[in-house]
Amino acid sequence: MPTTLPGPTLGVVGGGQLGRMLAEAAGPLGVDVVVLDPTPDCPASAVCRDQLVADFDDQEAIRELAERVDFLTFEIELADQTALNEVSEATGVPCHPDPATLELIHDKLHQKRALADEGIPVPEFRAVETADELRDAIDELGAPAMLKARTGGYDGRGNVPVESREEADAAIDAVAGPAMLEEFVDYEREVSVIAVKGDDEVATFPVGENVHEEEILRETVVPARSSDAVLEEAKAVAEDVLDLMVGRGVYGIELFETREGEILVNEIAPRPHNSGHWTIEGSLTSQFEQHARAVLGWPLGATDLRSPTVSKNILGSGDESRPAELTGVDAVLSTRGAAMHWYGKREVRPLRKMGHVTRVATDDESTDELLSATRDLVAELDFE
Repeated sequence: MPTTLPGPTLGVVGGGQLGRMLAEAAGPLGVDVVVLDPTPDCPASAVCRDQLVADFDDQEAIRELAERVDFLTFEIELADQTALNEVSEATGVPCHPDPATLELIHDKLHQKRALADEGIPVPEFRAVETADELRDAIDELGAPAMLKARTGGYDGRGNVPVESREEADAAIDAVAGPAMLEEFVDYEREVSVIAVKGDDEVATFPVGENVHEEEILRETVVPARSSDAVLEEAKAVAEDVLDLMVGRGVYGIELFETREGEILVNEIAPRPHNSGHWTIEGSLTSQFEQHARAVLGWPLGATDLRSPTVSKNILGSGDESRPAELTGVDAVLSTRGAAMHWYGKREVRPLRKMGHVTRVATDDESTDELLSATRDLVAELDFE
């Protein structure tokens, strides 16, 4: 069917910063957004048509959401795949990506097995549930290694570095559930590809280089500072991953580039991703607009890079929760090529993602100069 405006209404399970930026991108397309989130006045509520206050696994609330919209999607893996599937089938409201994909990705062990079965390169891994199984896996894969909770982990939560067999008991207790041990990858850099699956087309954004500390993404540099051959391989691996995914939408595909230039898949997010925030200013089409277009079955936009771009997260500081008030903003607003993104969270907590700053290159800035300048800008920001 030809696309007409105003467009359909999009229902989103999750109303955090991703839901907020999705609603901001959908508005100019003539698409209204209704979100479901357990937090009253969630970040997305300020920019969407309405919010249903309910848990992510509340099937009756998800059904109510479906009855008010034309398409369903989600911005958080905590969305209940069974409830989404049953509601979608019962109401006839399409959900993208397909809940089957969410179910596959929700369990990191199943995700890695599915990738490996398709010949997609991944680090070596083993399923573990007990300290004895963990010690056996360490004997096979070596130490250090990373123990990952199979479900529920994000932003480093549920990931426990294991340095030796002697740490097995404490590591299992820390994960507190079924887990997966993954070999330590001596990588040159971490990169990611934001990939999009449309109705009958796919698209990839330029490869980004990611810097993590304490398992939390701090900054993304685009284009990644790697060889053309490695960047092409990253794109090819991402396209292979897309073939495995069911349903339209944006997928954030995190990758390791090894010292030898090999690309390994780390993890997949079936939604817009933190490492793709740079696309709002740095690409011809943002990842959020692409997600809306894809879910609705509309033509995808161009993914060309406008200019070298750096995105850096604004993370909560201090030792305890307190009302969020950010200072030093004038420095960002008065800098050419810089953009401020504030997520509207009322409470600041240690290392909580509160916003991000993006800078696009102006004049003849090198990537390293751009990165350094962005770091300096964010260093001037502080929470009272």
